[in-house]
Amino acid sequence: MGVSFGFDCEVFLSFRGPDTRAGFIDFLYVSLNEAGIRACRDDEELRIGEEIGPELLHAIKQSRISIPIFSKRYASSTWCLMELVQMVECKKNMGQKIMPIFYDVEPYEVRSQTGGCGQAFIEHESKRRYSDGTITEWKAALSEVGALKGWDLQTMPNR
Repeated sequence: MGVSFGFDCEVFLSFRGPDTRAGFIDFLYVSLNEAGIRACRDDEELRIGEEIGPELLHAIKQSRISIPIFSKRYASSTWCLMELVQMVECKKNMGQKIMPIFYDVEPYEVRSQTGGCGQAFIEHESKRRYSDGTITEWKAALSEVGALKGWDLQTMPNR
């Protein structure tokens, strides 16, 4: 069992399922695919272990655009953070576009790791499961992507 993508992916959606899956992500995913844009997303419930699998890395690498959907608890998911680091690497090495969506979180919270993002890092650091280098890499990816122009759904009246 694992993540399986049956087609090449043009747009990769990264999100924390419990925060956004039931409504927004389903709508975005279906809308993109109905418009002829091959979107893919990771199904968190199929994950085994704590490392990103090769299928997921391949899906991120082959995408032209990655869309991280930042929610209040996005940074609490180590998988989301690992996906984000991979997106930043693909942006630097292959020119991939990253188009962030700020869903119930302000861009500055992501950029500066305050609010829910800051709380997530307090938890990650207290568990001591990841090296300081890994945590620094996660923070750098959040800072970089949080500074990109994206969609701030907090300010939109009808998201």
